Amino acid sequence: MKNEDLMDRIVSLAKRRGFIWQGSEVYGGMRGTWDYGPLGLALKRKIMNEWWDFFVENREDMFGVDAAIIMNPKVWKASGHAATFADPLVEDLKTGERYRADHLLKDAGIEAEGLSNEKITEIIREKGLKSPKGNDLSDVRSFNMMFQTNVGAVVNENSVAYLRPETAQGIFTNYKNVVDSFYPSLPFGLAQQGKAFRNEISPRDFVFRSREFEQMEIEYFVDPENWEAEFEKLLDLVRKFLTEKMGLPQSSLYELEVPEEDRAHYSKRTVDFEFNYPIGKEELMGIAYRTDFDLANIQRASGKNMEYTDKQTRKKFIPHVIEPSFGVERLLMAVLSNAYTEVESEGKTRTYLALPENLAPTKIIVAPLLKNKEALVEKAREVYSELRKKYKNVEFDLSGKVGKVYAKADEIGVPKVVVIDFETVEGDGLVSVRNRDDASQIRVKSSEI
Repeated sequence: MKNEDLMDRIVSLAKRRGFIWQGSEVYGGMRGTWDYGPLGLALKRKIMNEWWDFFVENREDMFGVDAAIIMNPKVWKASGHAATFADPLVEDLKTGERYRADHLLKDAGIEAEGLSNEKITEIIREKGLKSPKGNDLSDVRSFNMMFQTNVGAVVNENSVAYLRPETAQGIFTNYKNVVDSFYPSLPFGLAQQGKAFRNEISPRDFVFRSREFEQMEIEYFVDPENWEAEFEKLLDLVRKFLTEKMGLPQSSLYELEVPEEDRAHYSKRTVDFEFNYPIGKEELMGIAYRTDFDLANIQRASGKNMEYTDKQTRKKFIPHVIEPSFGVERLLMAVLSNAYTEVESEGKTRTYLALPENLAPTKIIVAPLLKNKEALVEKAREVYSELRKKYKNVEFDLSGKVGKVYAKADEIGVPKVVVIDFETVEGDGLVSVRNRDDASQIRVKSSEI
């Protein structure tokens, strides 16, 4: 169920506190694009680093790659993207505005997954659905979402290229390079993080559906005889990552076994993880068994041998692939949505981000009780320098009243605020440490923080 008011409050906080801004906002913005401020960038990088550490750095069977964004257009012909990477488009017959036809059905409470353009058109006519402006709609047609560009000084049909709509194909095209250079044993995986681009018909719901976004994908190569066991292992890893590393509660996560008629044509099994966002229950990430579809296509289109030779049996075969695919923005939006908390305290509403400590952009804020008392400021600087040697992401705040420091710290998800007061410099030498989630305070030695 949608909670648009909650979504509006999260977006407002993200903008006000420097997490995420509308792209090119000074020029009126550009729909479907977003700029990350200092805190948003820090949060995004922490999410991406946690993913890389969990799935790549801490495993012996994983290799990282970083493929080009602009690739030979033959890649997209072989993969099928050039012909079939499309969404159903419908047009307002009066204004000319275009919309995702399946989204219009979904907004009307009608499930559109797996329906043909013809069937969606039929439903629009039967139900008398109109555009958001209340006007009649055109028949549904397919719209290819790849951004087209040209490479080189001469613009013609031979210069056409595309911004990649996914990172997966850059992994597949480097499979043979990794096998030839590193001689890995099956099963093994190739992982990549990076930008992808889709010319979305109607980007919406904050960063959930954008035209420029980042993906974190793994192509895990397996013996086809063992794919089911390896699929279950990866499922368990995904569950652990989402709950333990991202702090998402199991109660807000839903695993959907995607039926055959709704799966991508290359998939023999797909499990989608959905999250209970303020915009409703939506897909967070997916894991798909792609069989040998991609490597077999590359072998046919390129003429290069994609077979793997088993080191023990010497049997040759094209490995099958299991793909866990994450969108960074969807994961970030889930983390923000889960962390956003409002509590009533003394007749006022206190808002804070209950971010997991491993994801908080700022770990600790150090502040003097009064900014115009030199002794307090000097001691606060001393404690700040001490903590900086122990931890990353420690901030010194000399902005004003402690109450405002607490409010700011709460809204940007800082777990602890350390305040230096007169007792610190004239009395017991202890500092005040305020906890974000329950606003409790304790006094400790700064060396014990």
